[in-house]
Amino acid sequence: MKACFRGAVAMAACLTLLPLSAMADDGMSVADKPLAYSHASLDLLAALSHSPLNTPAYAGKNSDLMYLDNGLVLEGSDLQTPDGYTSGFRVTAGFSPVNLPRLDLGAEFTYRESDEVPTRHADQALLVNTTTLGGSLVAGVRLGQLGLYAKSGFAEWEGDPVTQSESLYMATAGTARIQGFGARLQHNRLVSRLEFEEIDAPSMAHLNLITASLHYAF
Repeated sequence: MKACFRGAVAMAACLTLLPLSAMADDGMSVADKPLAYSHASLDLLAALSHSPLNTPAYAGKNSDLMYLDNGLVLEGSDLQTPDGYTSGFRVTAGFSPVNLPRLDLGAEFTYRESDEVPTRHADQALLVNTTTLGGSLVAGVRLGQLGLYAKSGFAEWEGDPVTQSESLYMATAGTARIQGFGARLQHNRLVSRLEFEEIDAPSMAHLNLITASLHYAF
């Protein structure tokens, strides 16, 4: 009888210790797998990072982007026309609505200076130096690797004759509409762009641009 009682006690003790042993094994298995936590951290960092596909559709290829904590995206870039007459800069502040993360909305400010631009005034050819300040509203959408945008606004401009012999009455100034659109297609490190911008004033025709480019990041 005593032997049977001791056997029953031993069996009960074994049954009691089995769950504890399983829990210990599970704890060891969790402790032995720190890589799961590393993978989760990497995924989180990847989600928080700004990939090229999250770049605003209106951003230029040489733009510097700054992402603020409140969701605002600041863009700054230098401007220079291929003919070498014009240089300046552009600053854009934009954001993407929370419910529409692929939509880009922004406001753009541009400053341009043009030196010795050939033009005509009162049927007379002359060279003028021009200064242009522009402000536009910009809207874009990102569709995977394709980005499209359009802009519309106004520009205040002023032109002065280069030589002193030309009369001051030839100095020109005015306000004109700005309009433009662009497209960007990105495949891995290859980025292609098509951009068009127009200022609706004959004296500012040198600022009207149609550009196409291919850019490959090494």
